[in-house]
Amino acid sequence: MISPEQIRAGRALLGITQSELAERAGISTTGLNNIERGNADPKASTLRAIEAALSEGGVIFLSDGQSIDGGPGVRLAKRKA
Repeated sequence: MISPEQIRAGRALLGITQSELAERAGISTTGLNNIERGNADPKASTLRAIEAALSEGGVIFLSDGQSIDGGPGVRLAKRKA
């Protein structure tokens, strides 16, 4: 599952607010804020909705071992010319 850090980073890469991501994922802004701060234990379906919303914007989630430092991370997909 994706981490709060990956959610924040993905949102930053897309340049969108918590409100915009929450709307795209179909959750409340307060709920997203709590998830990003690590103050919530979200359902798997909620994390999947957030991941799908970020992925639709071009965010690719990296699992352990795929990032430069070996931990989980995010990056933007290459834009097609």
